[in-house]
Formats: sequence, C-alpha cells, structure tokens
Amino acid sequence: PINMEVKFDHKKEAERFDFLNKQKNDLEQSKNTLKKTISKLDKEAKKKYLNTFNEINKHLKTTFSMFFEGGDSSLKLLDESNPLESNIEIIARPPGKKVRKLNALSAGEKALTAISILFAIYLKKPSPFCVLDEVDAPLDDSNIHKFTNVLKEFSKKTQFIIITHNKLTMNQCDLLYGVTQEKEGISKVVSVKLNN
Repeated sequence: PINMEVKFDHKKEAERFDFLNKQKNDLEQSKNTLKKTISKLDKEAKKKYLNTFNEINKHLKTTFSMFFEGGDSSLKLLDESNPLESNIEIIARPPGKKVRKLNALSAGEKALTAISILFAIYLKKPSPFCVLDEVDAPLDDSNIHKFTNVLKEFSKKTQFIIITHNKLTMNQCDLLYGVTQEKEGISKVVSVKLNN
C-alpha cells in the first residue's frame, strides 16, 4: 500500500529538521563567540594582573625598607605560566637576617611584612581614607615606633583611621576617639585633640 501522506509528513519533518538545525548552528556560533570572549578577557585580565602585580612588587621594595629601615622583600608567582590561578610566595629579608621563608620571622616581623604589602598596594591605588583595624597588635615597642613613623609619612596625603589598643600608637595620633562607660551599661564616645 502507498501512503499518500508521506509527502506532507516529509515536509513537516523537513521543516522541523531545518528549525532544529538552525538552533544548533546558533548555539554553536554562540559557544564559539563565548570562547573567543573568554579568551580575550583572560588575556586582558592576565595582562592587567601582571602589570598590577609587578607595580606592587616594585612598591613593596620601598615600603618594606621604610618599615624595616632597610632589608629587602618581594612577591613571587609560584606558577608564572598561569598567573591568575597561581599562589604567591612572599620573600622577606629584614636587615641583618638571611631569612627567605616567612615562617622563620618573628610575629612582629611577619606583621610588619604584611603591613608593608598593604602599603605597597595602597601606593598602587591611593585613597583619601584608610582604615587600619588592630594591625599593630602583634608589634613590640620598637616596631610600633617604625610603624607610626611610616604612618606619619603617609598621612601627608591620606587620612588614617586606626583602631588600636596600643598606647604608643595612640600617643602619635592627632585626634583620638575612645569609648568609655561613665555609668554602667551606657557607652559614651569621647574625643581628644592631641597637640604635638
């Protein structure tokens, strides 16, 4: 028996095939466009990241030297072929020490190294305000003196808001705010303008 509806069925299936084929081609084009865009963004991100990384590394030599009154520090990508996913090694050599690994430094030296990295990042992208919360906590009196000297230098261009419990840091401030309880359960903010 001959099916007279075959012609119509074929036409219907051919239209459906053309529609699905067009959709498939659109998806493949979109996929290729996305891959090209991702590749372009990765190249641009890699370029910007490496430029920023190198600039921060350059500034780190200055800031580390300011905090330690000498010495040398640098940042190193552990996987240079894939900088966007690479871990970063911090190399710090305070003056008079032949240390390469960060874990061989004292707590104060580690803290000053971290602060010097923060300030190197700051030099890359300065801002009018900077908030530092308890960054001086692990520092001894000698390192507090170094820290406050550098802060005074940077405070010529930036206003620093420092949250601290360290009396030596507070002693170097221009304006001091504190919270006290004159009556139990009632906090009060007190401010003092310090004169040099």
